[in-house]
This record gives sequence, structure tokens and C-alpha cells, in this order.
Amino acid sequence: MASPQASVFHEGTSFHWFLHFRLIDRGPAGTPIADVTAALRAVRDSASSGPPSETVNLVIGFGPDLLSRLDPTGVPDGFRPFTEIVGPVGHVAVATQEDVFVWLHSDRHDRNFEVASAARRAFAGCASLARETPSFVYRDSRDLTGFIDGTENPDADAARSLAVIGDGRPGAGGSFVLTQRWVHDLDGFAGLAVTEQEQIVGRTKPDSVQLEVLAPDSHVRRSSVDDDAGEEIKIYRRSVPYGTAAEAGLYFLSFTDDLSKIDRMLASMYGRTPDGVHDRIIDFSRTVSGAYYFAPAADDLARMITPG
Repeated sequence: MASPQASVFHEGTSFHWFLHFRLIDRGPAGTPIADVTAALRAVRDSASSGPPSETVNLVIGFGPDLLSRLDPTGVPDGFRPFTEIVGPVGHVAVATQEDVFVWLHSDRHDRNFEVASAARRAFAGCASLARETPSFVYRDSRDLTGFIDGTENPDADAARSLAVIGDGRPGAGGSFVLTQRWVHDLDGFAGLAVTEQEQIVGRTKPDSVQLEVLAPDSHVRRSSVDDDAGEEIKIYRRSVPYGTAAEAGLYFLSFTDDLSKIDRMLASMYGRTPDGVHDRIIDFSRTVSGAYYFAPAADDLARMITPG
């Protein structure tokens, strides 16, 4: 059985750092693969350097074009770039597809910084740093709106059956990844009565108990989607807040074994469904980035970046 990258499921870390790289040469020949793999080995070595207390958890993902060059026979079915979603009243899920995704997380913000800096230097000359987002766990795993985030998230063991492609399929042991950076209107949301905030989210604010009666446009209602068999779709989320005094929000990170699951959830949230109702949470939060990546199985990743 192919094993996923272990750091996907390593929970409980306090600090996170997300980096997106765009290859400098995206032409027919493209940036030399040897340059990309050398950069990735340097990032891996930086994350694992020093004593165990200084190890940084590392997850690497690839965009569709780069993955097809690194592992042509291992591209999973249905893998494609993220494309913009526009809702009926103008809400937009922004698309900013890049080539390499690096997720660092640990209990040491300083070590995350060191590895992120090493990654930027390693990719210099073959890829540009398109965006980076240092993030952190807020209080008892709350979003900056004050609501507990990820209440329905499965535990790490159960998540493997939801987020990892099974054996016998291309990409076995790997996961599709959705990354989005959301900017919150915290002042606007805080200006609402707590009871109205709870109606928007669909849960109580202090203890995250689901409301008995959900509004059709509540986040809980719009993000709860069934598959063709009538079973509720589940994905594995690893979202964390980020921010400064000037701008703050949520870095949304999720893993699945089938991109169509995420497509259905986003369609429901943005009102791209027959009822035309959108998730009211997007009246107070907007995306400024969005991309699909594939995080290969650990052994496949090692094979891809090993020289020769």
C-alpha cells in the first residue's frame, strides 16, 4: 500500500508557512526538471536539519503541468488547474494556479522562517515565489471571526480513507489539494449581533454546537453536500488563520481523493446550483488566491526528486 506524505496528517502544530512557486520558463521545453528537483531536495534537507526538536514538517505538491513532466504515468484521473468560479451575484473564487506548493508547519515560527527562506533561495533561477502566507493557530483552533474551525473534520486516521487515493489507481497514496487564501471583513462581521453571526455560520459561537434550524444560506448548510449516492461528501481540512492588523483571514487547505468532491462544495457555496443560493459567509470573506495541487505518495515524491 502506498503511503502518503506523513506531514499531511501530522496535527497539533502551532505555526504554518505556505509558499507557492511559479516556474520561470513555462514554454514547451520548460524549466529543466533537474533544477526543480535540486531545489526540492534543498528544501527537504533544510526542513530535516538539526536535532529532532528543530525538524519542520514538510508537504510538497505539484500543479498539473509540472506533475505531468515529473511523473507522466502517475498523474491521477481528473487532475486539472483550478479555474475561477463566479456566482450569480458576482462573488468570485479567484484562480491563481502555480506549479509548486510547499507547506511547512511546526511549533517553531523561527524554524519555519529559516526553511521558507531556504526554499526561496533554492528556487532562485528556476522559479519565482508567487506568494507566501505565514499562519498560526488562533486560541483553541478558532477562525479569526471567533468561531471554532473544523468542527466536523475527521481525525487523522479516518481522514486517510477520505483524502488518499486508493491502490490500483494512478497517483495511489497521494492526495489532491485545494489551497485558497481568504481575506475576512472582520469589522463588518463583528458589527453583527452574535445571534446573526451564528445564523450565518450555522453553529453557536462559544462551543460550536450546530443550530437545530439551519438557514438555507448558512455555511453549514451550503458546505454540506451529498454525492450521487446521497452520501454526505467529506474532505480533510487543515486550514489556519493568518494576518496583520491591516489584513487578516483564513488560509484554507484541504485534501481529497477526488476533485469532484471539492467542485461540488464550491458550487454550493457560490450559488452555482439550481437553487442559486450562496453561502452567506462569502459576503464577509473573499478569496485572493486559489489553486489545485497534487501531493504525491511519499515514495513517489522521493523517486521524483532523486537525481538520476
